[in-house]
Amino acid sequence: MILQSSIRKVYFGVADRRQMYRLFDRHAARPNRWQGDDSALFAGEWFELGRAEHDHMLELLPPLWMRGEMFALGEFLTGSVTSVFYTLRIDGRTRHFHAYCDLAQAGSPVETRDAIVERESRPVEAMTHAERLEHIWSATHDAYRGYAGERFPALHRGKRTVLVYCAGRTELKLLQDLTDEEIAAKLPVHLRHLTLPAAA
Repeated sequence: MILQSSIRKVYFGVADRRQMYRLFDRHAARPNRWQGDDSALFAGEWFELGRAEHDHMLELLPPLWMRGEMFALGEFLTGSVTSVFYTLRIDGRTRHFHAYCDLAQAGSPVETRDAIVERESRPVEAMTHAERLEHIWSATHDAYRGYAGERFPALHRGKRTVLVYCAGRTELKLLQDLTDEEIAAKLPVHLRHLTLPAAA
């Protein structure tokens, strides 16, 4: 029930070392961890990180391969999904990114690179509804996020949940069901003003 797909930005801002390690396994508390192939859950997730974090990962383990502006880790997360790190020149600035790529899919690292460049080259700063939800999930502390269990109808079990403050009390709510007001309250102040793109 936790399947995802597509190439997607999961965090806004530049992740420091602590944030980077948290983002590596945003789904650590998922139900039935290790009982199946979670490749679809991770493949396509990407975020920006600092140069120091990028270089730290390059020095930590020997890369599986290095190609131009990217390198892949030889240690796989799940199935054929591994970390790919990028150094990209976007709008005259050198920036660094991490993405999970499924190496069983030919061209996955290049396709992901192209999606990152396209997303980060947009002239107007904006966040899609899906990106807002992904950022909230990424930025919420583990104690305040989880997965729908027995209290939820069977069709919602396993979906992501977050605690929200509502009518003077906290309530566990499906991430996908957050209202615009709840989303705004959970986003950092500097991200609340970003517009929703007309098409994304």
